Amino acid sequence: MKAKFDTKGSVNRTDHSFYVDVESINSENPGSNSNQGTKVICLEDKDHVEPKTIETLGYALMVYLLVTNLGSSLAIYIYLRLVPDAQEVLKRKGIGYVIFSIFTAISSVGNCGFTPVNENMIIFQKNTILLLLIIPQILSGNTLFAPCLRFMMWSLKKITGKEEYHFIPQHPEAVGYKHIMNSKECAYLMATVISFIITQTILFCSLEWNSEALQEMNSYQKIVGALFQSVNARHAGESIVDLSSLSSSVLVLYITMMYLPGYTSLLPKDDEQHSNVGMKDKRRSVCENWILSQLSYLAIVVVLICITEREAMTTDALNFNVFSITFEVISAYANVGFSLGYSCQRLLNHNVNCKDASYGFVGRWSDKGKVILIIVMVFGRLKALNMKGGRAWKLR
Repeated sequence: MKAKFDTKGSVNRTDHSFYVDVESINSENPGSNSNQGTKVICLEDKDHVEPKTIETLGYALMVYLLVTNLGSSLAIYIYLRLVPDAQEVLKRKGIGYVIFSIFTAISSVGNCGFTPVNENMIIFQKNTILLLLIIPQILSGNTLFAPCLRFMMWSLKKITGKEEYHFIPQHPEAVGYKHIMNSKECAYLMATVISFIITQTILFCSLEWNSEALQEMNSYQKIVGALFQSVNARHAGESIVDLSSLSSSVLVLYITMMYLPGYTSLLPKDDEQHSNVGMKDKRRSVCENWILSQLSYLAIVVVLICITEREAMTTDALNFNVFSITFEVISAYANVGFSLGYSCQRLLNHNVNCKDASYGFVGRWSDKGKVILIIVMVFGRLKALNMKGGRAWKLR
């Protein structure tokens, strides 16, 4: 759409470009190759990019999505055809190999957390190869999307030889696509993601190695399961264990990981482009200063849900506690999908009519609480619009 718009409203870019006549350079340098002829190199400014460049970016994204989704579906399908244990699980559920492969692959790449089975990935906790196949799908669709896209650009440049694939990664500000990062930012982002995963995996193994949730798994399966769980804690939301059975320290760690944005990096981005701010932007910045921060809104939401669920918190305190509600709110805000669930065994007064269900903890909330959580999920998807809020509310 941007490419078509620029084509219709194209302007004379002579004042915004720098032209180099290669023929004149060859005449001044006799040793250079004179067979190159006259070649024009146009360096666009950041406000005017050729529509062909935007179209090239669109094609690159299309290739990326096809490779990740179709490739992931094919990899899962091949695994299912080769492993009898996984086939038995799907046969019991009455689910076809093709639909499971496509559904799980797209859900993993899109970081949705949905699976075609009620138990999520718990029934596949011993299928380590399947878990290892899904891990890169999750990373390529979210936290490592920018580095993978840059690698895709580099590969397409080598294959096609088009200069646009070289120009786009070198001038991310000119293209205006936020997922295009320079090499330094990609390196720091990858280092951050890997360090987070390693930290979570070590803590998970050290705290949950002998837990009831992992008692039927051998050492190798526990390590792969911990790695899978750590990758999902950022945004994907798939799980191989009942989260309510994990220790509180691990759950607090997951809350922190869920709260962090996908592109959290050890290297902050340069704000040079914001150094010369116009009067209109200054007025907008002043307004943003008086808007509450992200964490403040989440605290308000937790208070509101505690009010709507106050009766259940009194009669069913083991299920309805502040920590469980906070975990559910942060998971909804980060669009992760993790849930501690609801257990009839934790009821203070035993109820014979109570039945455990496969849906999350919010399934037991009141309608008012569910509506509030819906708003939190939408707010989480639009949080980029309020990242600068809360400046005037910092305590000094």
